[in-house]
Amino acid sequence: MKRVVFNQKGGVGKSTITCNLAAIAASQGLRTLVVDLDPQCNSSHYLLGKAADDAEPTVADLLEQTLTVRFEHKPARDHVLPTPFENLWVMAASPRLEELITKLESRYKIFKLREAFEELSEDFDRIYVDTPPALNFYTRSALIAADRCLIPFDCDDFSRRALYALLENVNEIRGDHNEALAVEGIVVNQFQPRASLPQKIVDELLEEKLPVLPTYLSSSVKIRESHQLAKPMIHLDARHKLTQEFIALHATLEA
Repeated sequence: MKRVVFNQKGGVGKSTITCNLAAIAASQGLRTLVVDLDPQCNSSHYLLGKAADDAEPTVADLLEQTLTVRFEHKPARDHVLPTPFENLWVMAASPRLEELITKLESRYKIFKLREAFEELSEDFDRIYVDTPPALNFYTRSALIAADRCLIPFDCDDFSRRALYALLENVNEIRGDHNEALAVEGIVVNQFQPRASLPQKIVDELLEEKLPVLPTYLSSSVKIRESHQLAKPMIHLDARHKLTQEFIALHATLEA
């Protein structure tokens, strides 16, 4: 199963959701890989801590080698790094992704990630992909390569306006390049049940028959501690309310 976490809007929790769902899958015995395609490297730092700064090789190396035929290419699995957590690996991002994007686009390497994921699926039960906050080459490549798409949503009007365009873009990619791609659902994140506006917006999305997943992720300062310590919630505090929400969300996706 190859799952992309995507929203064109920044700050909606893509990296947090990617890493926490992956960590739960790994904790349940599934061999799990996180692929970080965002030059900001947030998922890489979340899972590797300071070691992410010197991580080698990276996903940038994997993609860069497709630009040349002069040397033997290393297989995708050679670009995977272990994390401190059992059953959890990462293909780390690099700021060099920003430099490579124009070359990759001009050489039309948009399907190379799909080839890599087909290889990696032989080694991993679950692949989670963190994407940049833009519909660019990396995001399109991931959606072309994936089985499922998860859409984080942070309950404000700007996110809601962007949501409709996002769904149209995903449908277009499905129609043109990946008929198997399914929108698995909208993940309501940073939810505040006592505030009227978030509930109103979610209710309206449900009325419009949009695929809002039934588990909402609460707003919590604990997640900041989780980021700082480079420990997904299942390893930081398994009993915390937010951890239990991630577990429930994972169970819904695996049902």
